[in-house]
Amino acid sequence: MAHMIRNAALFLFTEECMKVYFDDFNYLHVGCFKATLSKILGLGIIGGSMLVKVPQIIKILKNKNSEGINFFSVLLDLFAITAMTSYSFVSGFPFSSWGDGISLGIQTLTIAVLVLHFGGDTAKATAFLAAYLAIVTAALSGLTPIKILWACQAMNIPIVLISKFIQAYTNYSNGSTGQLSAITGFMLFLGSLARIFTSIQETGDTTMIVMYMCSTFANAIIAAQILYYWNVDTAASKKKDEVKKKE
Repeated sequence: MAHMIRNAALFLFTEECMKVYFDDFNYLHVGCFKATLSKILGLGIIGGSMLVKVPQIIKILKNKNSEGINFFSVLLDLFAITAMTSYSFVSGFPFSSWGDGISLGIQTLTIAVLVLHFGGDTAKATAFLAAYLAIVTAALSGLTPIKILWACQAMNIPIVLISKFIQAYTNYSNGSTGQLSAITGFMLFLGSLARIFTSIQETGDTTMIVMYMCSTFANAIIAAQILYYWNVDTAASKKKDEVKKKE
């Protein structure tokens, strides 16, 4: 029983901090406070990530429409998530520093398949799903050299920016955020912001830290657009209602 409790505690505390807190009773240790906060944030992000893109998926299914969602942007986003998760898994980083990649990957894959499906190409959606699963299996099975995974992770820095800027440009061109979910947009921004801290604390990996900094910047732009076009749409809706009343 004691062994199980200790293993459970390791989800929140490192071995060193277990000794500091429970053997030395030093609850003001700055290093352990940061490490524990990082663990808590990481687990919180993992928990929240299970629902981050669900509102987006529901919105697409409800409307049976993927209008306004740029497939190439989703594809790049999926690549970035998959590369980060595979690289972190093979590198042996703590689960709390990358576990959200699993649920985000599944949800992003679902969005990509739905965009293809509602775009009128179900066969292509099925083929895409099969190809992606094959690639993930190869990446996680150890068949892919770590150098290749690192290269893919390094590529995430420009890819994250490009994918978000493509979506931002699509929003600008349409004058609307279309079927983009506001909840998803803001949760992605907050999650990537918290990941900067957890990556510094738990991995120390420069490429991951820079990637999340870029991701936070790009997600902030999308979140700002959601707010802006939300206000524009609201104002336009009010004008339409006023015109109808006058008529």
